[in-house]
Amino acid sequence: MTPAPAEHVVETARHRTFYLESGPPDGPLIVFVHGWPALAISWRPQLEHFAALGYYCVAPDMRGYGGSSAPRTREAYALEQIVGDMVELQRALGAESAVWIGHDWGAPAVWELARHHPDRCRGVAGMCVPYTADGFGPANLIPLVDRTIYPADEYPAGQWDYMLFYQHEFERAQAAFEADVRATIKAIFRSGSAKQLGRPARTATITRDGGWYGGMGRAPDLPLDTAVLSADDLERYVAAFERTGFFGPDAWYVNSERNMQYAAAAERVLSLPALFLHARYDTICETVESRLPDAMRRDCMNLTEHVLDTGHWIAQERPAEVNAALETWLRRCVSP
Repeated sequence: MTPAPAEHVVETARHRTFYLESGPPDGPLIVFVHGWPALAISWRPQLEHFAALGYYCVAPDMRGYGGSSAPRTREAYALEQIVGDMVELQRALGAESAVWIGHDWGAPAVWELARHHPDRCRGVAGMCVPYTADGFGPANLIPLVDRTIYPADEYPAGQWDYMLFYQHEFERAQAAFEADVRATIKAIFRSGSAKQLGRPARTATITRDGGWYGGMGRAPDLPLDTAVLSADDLERYVAAFERTGFFGPDAWYVNSERNMQYAAAAERVLSLPALFLHARYDTICETVESRLPDAMRRDCMNLTEHVLDTGHWIAQERPAEVNAALETWLRRCVSP
């Protein structure tokens, strides 16, 4: 049996990164990068699986989360800063290169790391959020909205309306999530369903509703969806977010201009091995039928794609299938 992941911290002059590690330190390094609003523990099924295969597996709490630094300025959460954190982590681990795997906002982070620091990357995998050479932000996402689902007169920003709400009403968005952290976590971590396909995502009406959760200012108290989050992990999430709040996690959404400038400073084309895992029932990052992944297919020269019948929380909802897809890709496309 693989031992439970060990907890460690890397501190530099600019940042503190808490991380979990599992597997032999002399094995090939894989770094798992979470998104909004997750924690390093969200990767536990992957840490255990790949550690047992001989990989050195690391999953950090990202900037603003859990045991890592949480600056109180919004610009501190631009992707250039996030990538800097990951480069420092890799240096501290003593590895020359790694395979980088990201989900949700973790995906843009690893895509940008791969293009700005290709020497530090043997392969890159994104889940739910595809590579966008021009930068991941509303200006580049709204033109790709499926107008058969989101008519422009009714849903001008499509499913990406929530991103604009963060920019225009940051404090209100933060307050809604912090009003009842336990209810917020239970409301966010929900399974996907085929019934959601072809219907507008709830994120399309945040501005119209006057805020999250129908403008109520707090999440409804839903039953825990144990297909995505265990009772023990719920307690870990609640403790973490009651301590840190949502300022940092939400601030990742308000740096679109900085992120696009950062993206413009790198080559568009990724030639290293890349994997993208689609979540068929993800109605926000809908990549199976929409044009959202088209740019990735154009600009990634060594791309593998795989579709899983799951919602947005792909690694938690279908851990065995995610592990199988990653393992197949690693064995076929990424040399040790």
